[in-house]
Amino acid sequence: QMQLIESGGGLVQAGGSLRLSCAASGRTFSSYAMGWFRQAPGKERDFVAAINWSGGTTRYADSVRGRFTISRDNAEKTLYLQMYSLKPEDTAVYFCAARAGALPESRRLGVPSEYNYWGQGTQVTVSS
Repeated sequence: QMQLIESGGGLVQAGGSLRLSCAASGRTFSSYAMGWFRQAPGKERDFVAAINWSGGTTRYADSVRGRFTISRDNAEKTLYLQMYSLKPEDTAVYFCAARAGALPESRRLGVPSEYNYWGQGTQVTVSS
């Protein structure tokens, strides 16, 4: 089992920044690829970013590329999502997810069932 707990969400004005964290416990964090997803009310859970076990490979959704940065600290068992230039359309509940082994192939990065463990989510609200 792996437990994931997100934090760092909140209310921010458009153009502002937030840094989300995802603390992992239970299993060897460095054995897992990690991802961030988000879900707005009434919408599906969408892929945001992913990172491989070492942090050497990252992937981003087109909507956030250049504004968001995913990173990880394996010693601290923590995943991060640094978000800049936030827009109202970034408003959603943000979830971190863990996948045993390698990142999924590109066309399956955004498929929630590719990930084994999920956190409970943290709300991000961007006001205009």
